[in-house]
Amino acid sequence: MEPGRAGWLPLLLLLLLLLLPALGEFDPYRVLGVGRSSSQADIKKAYKRLAREWHPDKNKDPGAEDKFIQISKAYEILSNEEKRANFDRYGDAGESQGFSQQQHRQFHRFHDGFYFDESFFHFPFNSERRDTSDEKYLLHFSHYINEIVPDSFKKPYLIKITSDWCFSCIHIEPVWKEVAQELEALGAGIGVVHAGYERRLAHHLGAHSTPTLLGLINGKITFFHNAVVRENLRQFVENLLPGNLVEKITDKNYIRFLSDWRKDNKPHVLLFDHMPVVPLLYKLTAFAYRDYLSFGYVYVGLRGTEELSSQYNINVYTPTMMIFKEHIDRPADVVQAREMKKQLIDDFLSQNKFLMVARLTSQRLFQELCPVKKSHRQRKHCVVLFTGEGEKFAEAYEAFLTFAVANTKDTLKFVHVYSDRQPEFADALLLDEEKYHGRSAVVILERRNNAGKIAYKALEEAWQGSKEDNFILLDLLDQLRTDPGLLSSETVVADLNDELAPMFLIRWFYSTLDYISDCWDSLFHSNWREMMPLLSLLFSALFILFGTVIVQAFSDSSDTRDTPPSGKEETTTKTEKNDASFSKESNSRIPKKGFVEVTELTDINYTSNLVRLRPGHMNVVLILSNSTKTPLLQKFALEVYTFTGSSSLHFSFLSLDKHREWLEYLLEFAQDAAPIPNQYDKHFLERDYTGYVLALNGHKKYFCLFKPHRSGDEGGTLGSCEDYNALPHAEARGKPSCSPGSRSIKNKLHKLSFWMERLLEGSLQRFYIPSWPTLD
Repeated sequence: MEPGRAGWLPLLLLLLLLLLPALGEFDPYRVLGVGRSSSQADIKKAYKRLAREWHPDKNKDPGAEDKFIQISKAYEILSNEEKRANFDRYGDAGESQGFSQQQHRQFHRFHDGFYFDESFFHFPFNSERRDTSDEKYLLHFSHYINEIVPDSFKKPYLIKITSDWCFSCIHIEPVWKEVAQELEALGAGIGVVHAGYERRLAHHLGAHSTPTLLGLINGKITFFHNAVVRENLRQFVENLLPGNLVEKITDKNYIRFLSDWRKDNKPHVLLFDHMPVVPLLYKLTAFAYRDYLSFGYVYVGLRGTEELSSQYNINVYTPTMMIFKEHIDRPADVVQAREMKKQLIDDFLSQNKFLMVARLTSQRLFQELCPVKKSHRQRKHCVVLFTGEGEKFAEAYEAFLTFAVANTKDTLKFVHVYSDRQPEFADALLLDEEKYHGRSAVVILERRNNAGKIAYKALEEAWQGSKEDNFILLDLLDQLRTDPGLLSSETVVADLNDELAPMFLIRWFYSTLDYISDCWDSLFHSNWREMMPLLSLLFSALFILFGTVIVQAFSDSSDTRDTPPSGKEETTTKTEKNDASFSKESNSRIPKKGFVEVTELTDINYTSNLVRLRPGHMNVVLILSNSTKTPLLQKFALEVYTFTGSSSLHFSFLSLDKHREWLEYLLEFAQDAAPIPNQYDKHFLERDYTGYVLALNGHKKYFCLFKPHRSGDEGGTLGSCEDYNALPHAEARGKPSCSPGSRSIKNKLHKLSFWMERLLEGSLQRFYIPSWPTLD
């Protein structure tokens, strides 16, 4: 033995000792409970059974999420023959996807040199050793769709897309951890998506690389494109928020600001602080409560706020928050603290979300102020003042407001309604009596259910705000406390009009601005993968337009050089030209073959027709059953006939009776808009997938999906027997059935030809899968 090589032996033994414990850490066979000789069908069944049992949305066990991740990881290894072989041979758990067998062999040739790989030294890049601080932020697809997206209308979310073996992810981890903790304490949402286990969610978010940082607000996604530093991330989250959440208040505009409670029907909040800019905590709070409160900020160090600070006796050295309701000369509630915390602010604002006598401007506000009783102990009664606008009704309203302030109770809510703005609601409770016309009225009501049923009692006379009216109303409220049957009248009212909803043109204008902003952001931040369908369509339209102009220009110039023919010659020439153009157009549209080759996809030709399909080729597969085979094949041939001239398209059909499990496995990757828990309901074995069409790209491992139209859809003429017989191949097969049942089945494939055109354009959504399943 050479001395140089003998010197490596101690280091070799040390490295082998470090490697041996790693090989037994994760065993996918043990996780799925299958043997090493198990078939792919057994592995798939075990995975489905365990996934249903341990899915976090169904299993509330604290360790269900980790168990589900391990199950998904084990199935990802064993369902891929190459990864499974690597694990069986080398004990590799499939984390180093780019680690080929040749590199493994090179790894063991220690006398030629070392191949240093992260898995050899167990650097903390994989999911087993990633930072546990991200665990509580992990997102799953159903959790994101059902909870995070609706919650984004209350607070913005900062989401990180990460994966195993991502060196850049490790690089940004310290900054991410610091910013995530800081923003979460301020009221922002934090999310982490592991692209290795949540590919579906990562694809849904449009993340094609890791790490990717994005923001989510009001259901809209915005990508982060700057350097990952604390200041940039804070500014990114702040820029997600609307710019008009908080108004700067000074001595010149505070009276106008506080007096707007009549117009927007909200209490107004003022924060007095010595910071020159509005704190991010206050902006996030304003966004969360923007439907209930209006927010203003007073920088006490600014010249021009002295009168305001003196008016309300503000301590300029301590942050102070005040809420103003109907009376702007004094605050309804005040809180002071040296350091404003989110919990303190939330408790303070949640107790002051409504005016003392709020105006019912929408059905949502009516449901919140006057909730449906849940039990006899939780009765909620609303005292409603029906009044009008203007000075004529000011005295009656002020008297009602004074009465409400003096009789505030948890079981009572005082509200008012403008009768002319909610005429249906007013007529249902006042019965359109003459004595209330042009005058105010008071009604005590209780909502019985969400369908609009109401029990109520109206004061006998119109409300004028006199002492006698106050005594009568107070006496009725005392009786109601002991006798709920006092509300003897019942009626059903329609939903209230939304008085503060923006006009249609305004909503359309803002939607247009959002769309233009999205396109601009995608165009100038190189998000080309998302823009490719639009760019392809644009360049195709430009090519057709300029091509038509050029052809027309040459044809016009040639026509001007020709002398006009005589009458008979002109007729003959036109006829010949029409015939020639018709034959030329027909030859360009009709394929060379006079029939459509549709073969059945079976386990015999599955590998050649799909798994090893040549790059650029696609197999268009129709899903049918034995009972629908004939009519669906006839309609399928009619719809795809004009596309059979392409040599890159192959047409097949799949029997649902034989291969339902294979189809359902593929459709699991096409559930972008549906929550995962609904995926396995009790009727999943009875679902009718006949009429589905899948365009399968075997080389790139993705498919596009066509879902059939309902049988009642219009456009049945395309599926009629007369149209079908117009094709050459229809004569060889005989006249198809024209029964109503066959016609409704054929209508499932209505507009399939339009879908095929979008398929060739590349504008259809693509669903990627890790590997093609076996066709048993």
